[in-house]
Amino acid sequence: MRRFVALLLALFATAAAAETWRVALIGDTPYSDYERRELPKMLGAIAEESIDLIIHAGDIKHSQDECSDALFDDRHALFAASPTPLIYVPGDNEWTDCARVIAGHREPAERLAALRARFFADDESLGLRRIPLERQAGAYREHQRWRLGPVLFITLNVPGPANNWRRDGKESNEARMRMVEVLAWLHESFAIASKQGLRGAVVTMQANPGFKHDRAGLTHRAFRELLGALRDETLQFTGQVLLVHGDTHWQRIDQPLFHPQTGKRIRNFTRAETFGYPYLGWVRLTIDDASESLFRFEARPWNSPTP
Repeated sequence: MRRFVALLLALFATAAAAETWRVALIGDTPYSDYERRELPKMLGAIAEESIDLIIHAGDIKHSQDECSDALFDDRHALFAASPTPLIYVPGDNEWTDCARVIAGHREPAERLAALRARFFADDESLGLRRIPLERQAGAYREHQRWRLGPVLFITLNVPGPANNWRRDGKESNEARMRMVEVLAWLHESFAIASKQGLRGAVVTMQANPGFKHDRAGLTHRAFRELLGALRDETLQFTGQVLLVHGDTHWQRIDQPLFHPQTGKRIRNFTRAETFGYPYLGWVRLTIDDASESLFRFEARPWNSPTP
């Protein structure tokens, strides 16, 4: 009888200790006037579900929209009005693609500086409710880090479709300098997660690094070093690793990373790609401390309520 009571108490203690946290994953929006009107409604609906925070994986405008200060100010105001804390990661449409004539023929480095001045000026998230963030020291303040429950969240400035490599297929000076900081932030973050004994790490960047091509041995050179580092860190990490990205506008949840020697799927690595134009929606990520898999996902297409 005593053993039975002790077992019940242990079960109750485990249930009481188990916790869940909820995160909304969005990206590649708003691209159109329709999405600009609907996104505040969707952010409001997300807030009603007691979501802890929202992560936007980049691309806050269509590639053909002008990279103007007015547009940046509009998107900042949109995110600042989110009822839920919101963390944003830069996408190619709002800085590397700004050199295009149709996008205003602006200098990408100058546009990135404009984004930093608006979206990454202090050490907090965006939104009406804010959470504190740690930023990488130096120029790359868009590299962010924070903890939610047993998970460390990390953001990286890695834009699609080719990480700001030159059109002739060679690495740009900008990409070379930035990737030194990207890799340093990634390695440092995983070291922290391991030292603290955390159960998970979530990495968010805008670019789809091309897992299909990587599997076939045709990894894009712009992502080769990053994918290698991510693979190595995942294999050494005892917990679950989640990569969140946008870029290719194909919402999916899968496990596309493979061991370089054995060819076997790396089971503690998951990829979550956000919805993207012309499909508006969000992915509900649940962190369940009582679950062996730690992460659960639910795709939530957005259908505007009838007025």
